[in-house]
Amino acid sequence: MFKQILPLSLIIALRFFGLFIVLPVLSVYAVELKGGTEFLAGIVVGGYAFTQALFQVPFGLMSDKLGRKKTLLFGLIIFIIGSIIAAMSDNIYMLMVGRFLQGAGAIGSVVSAMIADLVKEEQRAHAMAIMGGTIALSFAAAMIVAPIVGGLWGIDKLFWLTAVLSIMAIGILFTAVPQPPKIIHSYTEEESKMLDVFKDKSLTRMYVTFLFHSSIMTMAFFIIPLVMTQAIDQGGFGWTKAELWKVYLPAMIFGVLSMGPAAVFGEKYGKGRQVFMISIASIFLGFIAMGFATTPWLFITGVVLFFIGFNMFEPLLQSFVSKFAKVHQKGAAIGVANTFGYVGIFLGGLLAGYIMHHFDRGTLAIVVALLSLLWFGWVATMPNPNNRGNVYLPLDIFDRDKVAALTEHEAIVESYINETENIAVVKYEKDLIDEDEVRGLLS
Repeated sequence: MFKQILPLSLIIALRFFGLFIVLPVLSVYAVELKGGTEFLAGIVVGGYAFTQALFQVPFGLMSDKLGRKKTLLFGLIIFIIGSIIAAMSDNIYMLMVGRFLQGAGAIGSVVSAMIADLVKEEQRAHAMAIMGGTIALSFAAAMIVAPIVGGLWGIDKLFWLTAVLSIMAIGILFTAVPQPPKIIHSYTEEESKMLDVFKDKSLTRMYVTFLFHSSIMTMAFFIIPLVMTQAIDQGGFGWTKAELWKVYLPAMIFGVLSMGPAAVFGEKYGKGRQVFMISIASIFLGFIAMGFATTPWLFITGVVLFFIGFNMFEPLLQSFVSKFAKVHQKGAAIGVANTFGYVGIFLGGLLAGYIMHHFDRGTLAIVVALLSLLWFGWVATMPNPNNRGNVYLPLDIFDRDKVAALTEHEAIVESYINETENIAVVKYEKDLIDEDEVRGLLS
């Protein structure tokens, strides 16, 4: 499994590194550009997410119909073009165009769907954790590299670096990424309509969770560099851009360390809902500290608490969506989830920019605290996907038609054929039936 997942994880990590590397300093850079204001800076910070939101579902659907690799190549090329335009920007509006184009290469849902294709569901949490781990490492590296490179040589060099890394990702795509297996399902065209991904209440809860998670993340990355680099008489702490790594390094260390326990309790012990609730509480406390800190060290403590809460979600979000979604809608469902996430990023950037332009960070902290309370209530009644199991049946023993007919049983969620491995996969409700009983239905 590791050999299958690592190349895809590297591709998505390189791409996210390109997005992350500008976050620690982008709001400060955008304000300083010709025509820049705090509100327009908010659009720049969250701008790529607007086009991500527009294209996540089309890219997911395209990958379901035309193939994952072709779709990945198309998305990476668009991302490279956007990075080059951003690197050459000399005013706030050209930078916006570059950021919008960066987002238009919306391959996140495609990579997640491809991982779901390549590994069995019982291994998917581990696979998603590997992908989440590589993203977290790229995130950590970006937090350290960005302030140093951006502070010493200019933010435009970060965008050029992003373009180069994306070209490397294309090389990995065609030299190391395996072909996904050929899947055959029995869903009709009527059953495969796009709106079906909204019929499952559990999926809908995950979509809204993506929205909260991403919007609050953008607010954090908007205020952290601004507050740390603003003059003391303006309510900041007077640090330079090159010193920001001292803020992000401890936050990332604790954030990465929190991912392991979150994955174990969320997947192995079926406590995903509880993990989410603890994460939201940590984000709540982190923003209160950031909003009202009077010393840089209390502010950094708030940043650490935020990163712990934020990172605890990472190994579970994509995995839970892929578990709730049926086989024919994985790409579309993950695309919808990512769309909600990117809408959240865009709205978070707008809201943070507006509040910081007209009010102060204390007001922003209160807004985030209220959103966190709503979010906490939303996930409190969310089900865990661990009450569903899978049976893998070799087709040289079991009859295809009988397997397909199992879906008429109330305890069977779905069944499909993996032609590449010559097996049938049956998903069932553990509360209603067990694996032996599923096999017994085929006798």
